[in-house]
Amino acid sequence: MASEFFILGLTTDGKQFRPSDWADRLCGVMSCFRPAGTGGRNAHLQYSPLVRPTMINGVKAVVVDETLKDIEPMAYHFVKQFAVDNKLQVVDACSVPEPADRR
Repeated sequence: MASEFFILGLTTDGKQFRPSDWADRLCGVMSCFRPAGTGGRNAHLQYSPLVRPTMINGVKAVVVDETLKDIEPMAYHFVKQFAVDNKLQVVDACSVPEPADRR
């Protein structure tokens, strides 16, 4: 089972992080970093399975799979440093299933 952590949309002093679409933006930037064979024809239109947005108790968050460190260490460092630079809460996590497709 892969190890993951959450970057919560709350600063270390408990304030909501802005802009409100920060999680989508961060995941969009990281969308090209993915395990081999998971891309496909429309990969550029999908979030990476290694860095994906979610909601936790009504708070926007990003789930980061530690596998990213093996695939692209600089991308992993970028995500970790984003949290540090913006004083965001980072929490170790268990695996979070991807949401079902909404059709």
